[in-house]
Amino acid sequence: MKDFVDGTAFNNEQGNRARKLFAAVVLAALDDAIADDKKYGNGPEQIARWARSRDGREVLSCAGIDPNERVVTGLMEFVGRGVRTSVALSREESERRHAAEQAEAA
Repeated sequence: MKDFVDGTAFNNEQGNRARKLFAAVVLAALDDAIADDKKYGNGPEQIARWARSRDGREVLSCAGIDPNERVVTGLMEFVGRGVRTSVALSREESERRHAAEQAEAA
């Protein structure tokens, strides 16, 4: 029984690692689309084309993201904002956004 539990825990950990790897691929695709948007002005269309492709849907699924049209729209909006993923995920950006929301509410 102990071997079964150890094996299950190992498989779960491997699955989590794989999910994180695919999530990193999604973040890289977003950064590439943002770079294309700044350079050529077609970033949202690029990420939408990728997310709707067979490979894009598979990567999104493996990252734990349901590849539906709502997700594609969200990815396009994110790219349209032009904020790199590393900046958007940082604590400073989160605090700045929160402070801006508080200023708007007041």
